[in-house]
Amino acid sequence: MLPRPRLKEIEEDPINSHLLVTDCGYFPIAQEHARRRPSGCAETIIILCIDGTGWARVNGVDFMVKPGQVLVIAEGSPHSYGASEDHPWTIWWMHLQGRDVLTFLEVAGTLGESAVVNIRDLAGAVNLFQEILTLMEHDESSATLQQAGGAAWHLLSHIAVSRNWMKVSRLDPVQIAISRLQRDFASEVSVSVLAQEVGLSVSHFSSLFRETTGFSPHLYQTRLRMLKARQLLDTTDLPISNVARLVGYQDPLYFSRRFQLIHKVTPSEHRTRAKG
Repeated sequence: MLPRPRLKEIEEDPINSHLLVTDCGYFPIAQEHARRRPSGCAETIIILCIDGTGWARVNGVDFMVKPGQVLVIAEGSPHSYGASEDHPWTIWWMHLQGRDVLTFLEVAGTLGESAVVNIRDLAGAVNLFQEILTLMEHDESSATLQQAGGAAWHLLSHIAVSRNWMKVSRLDPVQIAISRLQRDFASEVSVSVLAQEVGLSVSHFSSLFRETTGFSPHLYQTRLRMLKARQLLDTTDLPISNVARLVGYQDPLYFSRRFQLIHKVTPSEHRTRAKG
């Protein structure tokens, strides 16, 4: 969180005045997390859910927030939000201010009643949040804040592209299924359920999915879960058992076997390997 006196010092900065990250963080398994601001917030709030579920009420409209979805609350919008009681969300979050933020959100179609967006590239969005948080933890210099703002612009672009992509891919059965798997990667989604949702037979859907992605729906979901697991292993100190649960495996031993099958190393070995 930037000290508020520092905000006053940089509000006329020629770059930061357009878009500035004022606060950001990562909140795993956020039990009892809730906020209520009847008069809104001075900044725009971006919340990315990567596990569990949450709820929100923005401008009088109710939303459920699921994994792979981002909640956008424009500055000044009355709102409340929080983690669900039975499966509290794990979130990345940030606050933004600047003269161009609302214009961007309007172009992206995330103002008014469109407060929740399905993110097309969840891994890319998480990486940008990680970059922003790393920069904000480094120092409060104008140069560092400008870099964080640049990553935030990139993240807002992800949101806009995801909104537009969902519009053009709405009739593509494979893209619809991929979006569902991205959103609910920690839940077991059967091939028959996916096929039913897109109005195809199981055999036709499976053939089309493999032709498009190169994987069966089940293997695609497994690899997606392992992608999320790598992110958690690389960016947190969570025990392997917690990582397993966050990506949908209640049995840590079974998770480790699946991880090793995909990556040829165990989760513990992956965590200790030199990166980059």
